[in-house]
Amino acid sequence: MNIALIAHDAKKELLVQFCIAYCGILSRHSLCATGTTGKMISEATGLTILRYMSGSQGGDQQISARIACDEIDLLIFFRDPMTAKANEPNENDIFRLCDIRNIPVATNIATAEVLIHGLERGDLDWRNIVNPAHS
Repeated sequence: MNIALIAHDAKKELLVQFCIAYCGILSRHSLCATGTTGKMISEATGLTILRYMSGSQGGDQQISARIACDEIDLLIFFRDPMTAKANEPNENDIFRLCDIRNIPVATNIATAEVLIHGLERGDLDWRNIVNPAHS
């Protein structure tokens, strides 16, 4: 599966810790991330991550484009709901595209753990059932 990883500044370290904890599962999938987040995760875990620009420089839009083209199967986006973001409209676009394309999304550690355990069990292979052409 193709998994996109994004985190607001205040949540980057939490996403790094999440990736350390689930490195074994994540290593069996193709990962991409916005610039700084991807660099931090890669340095901490050794995972191979396709890195796009930083979110504020267009990385969110690059990942959105991959979602729109059905090239992302799962999005983990750790958000900081307490701080206003200059690029928040871009985030709404990502979530809208995920809804349109039926992409599972985790915005916090609890939902990310549910999705990662489902991924490990094979529960998220539903896209091949719903859309056999996707595989």
